[in-house]
Amino acid sequence: MVEIKKSLRDCLLSYYPLEADDIEAIEAITTEVHIPRNTIIIQQDKLQHDIYILSSGLARVYYEVPNREITLDFNDAGCMLMSINTYARNEPGYENIAIVEDATLFKINSPALFRLYEENIRIANLGRKIAEYEFIKIEQRAMSKLFNTAQSRYMDLLDKYPTYINRIKLGYIASYLGISQVTLSRIRANIR
Repeated sequence: MVEIKKSLRDCLLSYYPLEADDIEAIEAITTEVHIPRNTIIIQQDKLQHDIYILSSGLARVYYEVPNREITLDFNDAGCMLMSINTYARNEPGYENIAIVEDATLFKINSPALFRLYEENIRIANLGRKIAEYEFIKIEQRAMSKLFNTAQSRYMDLLDKYPTYINRIKLGYIASYLGISQVTLSRIRANIR
């Protein structure tokens, strides 16, 4: 499999059309980090003031509840990873975000980014677009779980992210779909 790696510039521009000096200002508060798989970068019930953008690799967003984990989402190169509750309200987050495969990330300190929001309208608009994007993702997940069958959600996952199936544990996929691994195996057998 060919590794997809995105630059910070390309990641930022996928959210909002920034100018070169805007990107330079964000680069000045950003550090590139390499994170091994199975590392939790955002922890549930904690303030997480770092925002990450995946340059390469794959991450899983999930909640821990008694006796199980519920997978909400998977993210690959170009996606923003953050505690939404900390970002929006400066309160502990609800989610965990774990690196599923070795990854390169851009780490941005949110207080420094928020200062840029106050100084630069284009960077502030970037922040607005990031929040809008996260809201839309949450709404799409909720609508999909309400109105689509597990098989339909699995087919959507295959259509949108065909490489995920080979990169993610089946237990995580079953959790994402809200079904057991046995049910996932039946669905997979029916579509082959």
